[in-house]
Amino acid sequence: MNNYPNSKIQPGDIPLDIRSDPIFKAVFTKEAPAAKGALGSLVSALIGRKVAVMHIKANEQPIESLGDRKIRYDISCKAEDGELVNVEMGFHPRTYETVRMEFHVGRLFSTQEISGKHRTFKHLKETYQISILAKRKFFDNDAFFHTFKYYDPDNRVSLNGRTRIITLELCKLEKVVEKPAYEMSLSEKWAVFFEYLTDESKRDKINEIVKTEEGISMASEVLMTISRNEEERERLLYEESQLMAYYSDLEYAIDEGFEKGEVIGLEKGEAIGLQKGEVIGLEKGEVIGLEKGEQKKSKEIALNMKRMGFSTEQILSATGVDIK
Repeated sequence: MNNYPNSKIQPGDIPLDIRSDPIFKAVFTKEAPAAKGALGSLVSALIGRKVAVMHIKANEQPIESLGDRKIRYDISCKAEDGELVNVEMGFHPRTYETVRMEFHVGRLFSTQEISGKHRTFKHLKETYQISILAKRKFFDNDAFFHTFKYYDPDNRVSLNGRTRIITLELCKLEKVVEKPAYEMSLSEKWAVFFEYLTDESKRDKINEIVKTEEGISMASEVLMTISRNEEERERLLYEESQLMAYYSDLEYAIDEGFEKGEVIGLEKGEAIGLQKGEVIGLEKGEVIGLEKGEQKKSKEIALNMKRMGFSTEQILSATGVDIK
C-alpha cells in the first residue's frame, strides 16, 4: 500500500529529471524521513541485502567550486552495520568513469580507522561504490546491472575482498521497461524509475512502480514535492544550468581547440612548408595550430567563468590560462 499520497505524478505535473546531478542529490539528501528511507531502499536493492542508512553526507560543491567536482562523488553514507557507500548519478559520464570508480571506492575503503587497541584489518567494513550511468554505454553486453569485485579469472578464485563497484547503465533498459511492473526486480524498478520518470509515454508504468514499491514511492514523494515548489524548482534548475554550462564549455573548448588547431596548423604548415621545407612546415603547423586554437578558447571560457563569479584560482585550475 502506498502511504505517500503526493508521490503519484498527476496530470499537469512536470517532474524534474532525477538523472540530473543537483536534483538527484536534492531528493536523496533532503531533511525528510522519506529521503533517508528512499536512499536506504536504493542501496539495499543494489547491494542485495537490506540496510538502514544511518548517516548521509552530500558531497556537493558550492556553485563557485564546480571545478573541484572531478574528485568528488555525490552522496556518501554509512549503514547501520558500518558499511560505507558512495552513490553517484552520472548524467554525462566521462570516458574515464570506470577509473574514477576504482579511485573513489579505494579511497573510501582506505579512510577507515583501524588504529587503536584491539583494532586490525579484520575490522574494516565493506565498502561500495554505486554509479548510475546515463546516456552512455560502458560494457559490451546487454546487462544494465554489474557488480565488480577482485577476482582471478584464470583460476576462477575470488579474493573475497570488501570493496564492490556497482553500476547501472540506464541506456540498456529498452526491454526491461516493457515488462509488467510485477515481473521486475527491485533494481529494475529503480532503474526504470530513473530513466523514464520524465517520459510521458511511460507515465502509467512509472505510477504503477511508485504505487507498489515503498522506497521508490518515498523518492517520488520528495521529488514531486520539490517539483511542485516553484522557488525550489527554479533554484535547482538554475544550479543544473550552471553545471551544464561548465561541462559544455569544457567540451566545447576541447573540440574547438582541435578544430582550430587543425585548420590553422594546415594553413601555417603549408605556407611555411612551401617556403622552408616540408619537415619544418609540418612541425610548426601542428604545434602552433593546436596551441593557438586551445589558447583562444581557454581565454573565452576564462572570461565567461569570471562573469559567473568564479575565483581566479578556480579559473586557472579549470582552464590553465596565464594569470596575466
